[in-house]
Amino acid sequence: MLEHIRGLVTAIISPIARLLLRLGVSPDAITIVGTVATCTAALWFAPRGELIAAALSVTVFALFDLLDGTMARMSNRVSKFGAFLDSTLDRIADAVVFGAVILYFGGPGDSMVGAGLALLCLVTGVTTSYARARAESLGFTARVGLMERADRLVVLGIAAIAAEVSDNPMVLAWGLGVLGVLSAMTVVQRILAVRSQAHAVEHSGGVEK
Repeated sequence: MLEHIRGLVTAIISPIARLLLRLGVSPDAITIVGTVATCTAALWFAPRGELIAAALSVTVFALFDLLDGTMARMSNRVSKFGAFLDSTLDRIADAVVFGAVILYFGGPGDSMVGAGLALLCLVTGVTTSYARARAESLGFTARVGLMERADRLVVLGIAAIAAEVSDNPMVLAWGLGVLGVLSAMTVVQRILAVRSQAHAVEHSGGVEK
């Protein structure tokens, strides 16, 4: 959903990427720092009920996900290991962010419903990313669906901010409910996309991997 503004964001962070490269900072270092910062901010703010601080911090640090890629392209240091590291650490960060929301609902949010919906988002988010990665490993594509990683973080952030402003944890819970449903739909979309491609391979006389 937000892929159409990726070019704009990249243009904004490009000067920062050039500066970091001149300072000798590597793209992989930015990947690691961004993940550690995202996890730390989520675990520090969210379980204490500081949802606005958590949302803004995670959003800022999530930009590192674009920054490291921009740096790699600028320096001609795009590598398979870099892509692997980035994807792996993204999964860790996503799990920690939603895990922090579960801790929030186990503490000041005080809602089993909210905790359950946060768990749903964690599971569907990981599955969404896995479906794409697995499809690509089999020679298919699965870059479809309503909820990419950036979309999930934006929806979560908006719901978290609205919950603290309204002083109502259930606002976040219902936001998670919407996010969980859309993420589950994305998983189904990717499964159907790969199914269609697999059938096309079979009907053309190819061999499905």
